[in-house]
Amino acid sequence: MKHSLLILFFATALHAAMSPEEAANTVILDESGIKNLRIETVEAEEADFEETVFALGRINVAPGHRSIVSSRVAGRVVSVEAHIDTRIRLASEALTIESRIPGDPPPRIRLPALINGIVSAVNVVEGQPIEPSDALVEILDLSTVHATAAVPEHLVARVQEGATAHIRVLALAGKEFTATLAHVGSEADRKAGTIEAAFHLPNEDYAMRPGMRAEFSIVTGKREGVLSIPRAALQGDPANRFIYRKHYDAALKGAFTRVPVQTGAMNDRLVEITSGLVAGDEVVTTGAYSLAFAGKGSVSLKAALDAAHGHEHNEDGSEVTAAQKSARGAGDNHEHGEEGPKLSALTLFSLISNGLLLLLLVVAMLRKPRVDEPAAKPPKTAAH
Repeated sequence: MKHSLLILFFATALHAAMSPEEAANTVILDESGIKNLRIETVEAEEADFEETVFALGRINVAPGHRSIVSSRVAGRVVSVEAHIDTRIRLASEALTIESRIPGDPPPRIRLPALINGIVSAVNVVEGQPIEPSDALVEILDLSTVHATAAVPEHLVARVQEGATAHIRVLALAGKEFTATLAHVGSEADRKAGTIEAAFHLPNEDYAMRPGMRAEFSIVTGKREGVLSIPRAALQGDPANRFIYRKHYDAALKGAFTRVPVQTGAMNDRLVEITSGLVAGDEVVTTGAYSLAFAGKGSVSLKAALDAAHGHEHNEDGSEVTAAQKSARGAGDNHEHGEEGPKLSALTLFSLISNGLLLLLLVVAMLRKPRVDEPAAKPPKTAAH
């Protein structure tokens, strides 16, 4: 019974007015405001946290996936069937040449594509004389590509064999791929101070093209049970980090409170939170940046609290005290010569309920026997 009373008492306390500091850092949006700012939230949770090395790089043609069409004999180009930037199939005709060997007509030779791929270069036109050393058509097989990261020299030691990486290709709207390290370069780039780390990526649809820029987050370690949130939720500068947390009071719909946090490690997706949040807190991700410029929001704090709790609050979100109510009543009597406004039925019920809960709590605590008190001794009987 007493535990139930305690729960009820503290539940009532939670519904009490927020502090002035919390009120000043709370933004309340109506349904339209939430939609306009595209507000989305996620729960802070304890999970595996990957430690990563960040690097920039590009997409390249995989070794052995480049083919040159050439002629074994000198001659003249009769026709060109290969067209730049189009797909070509293995053994299909790339171009036809006419040999210089005498004949009537001179012998013609059809030169086929040696791989499936895309034509990246056509270096001849019809009627052009050619030699065996000439590269006539170039074909790239892009079904698999090399994603090569330029890793700073001082971080290469952390990139171990078998490491995985999250790779984002910027030209593909940040689409992310996961791959395993294929090799680390044997030489460093002296000017850039980097070493190549290459990853094989499947590219069946040929969406990735050589030269495209990519971002690499190479996983170097993993920790378990780390409280973390998406990086999109983190706001402010390194000296003043904060997030927007959905208000604990479920009755305050659309309320988000600015909360200062301390951060730890950060990777490409998540940031470790060492202070300021607990697991289960709902934090704003999409729209968090916009909230910082939303002022007090589209709903006043007073109106939101009044609607949520069913009784009156001050403009700063604090409860209206009995003294304030009396002062208001006295002011009304002075100005209008009429009786001050009476308490509403809901406010009166709330005051009586809170008083009864507090009284029952005190009675329950007084009736509990103290552990350190000795048990009462039985009365002595008279000796005969």
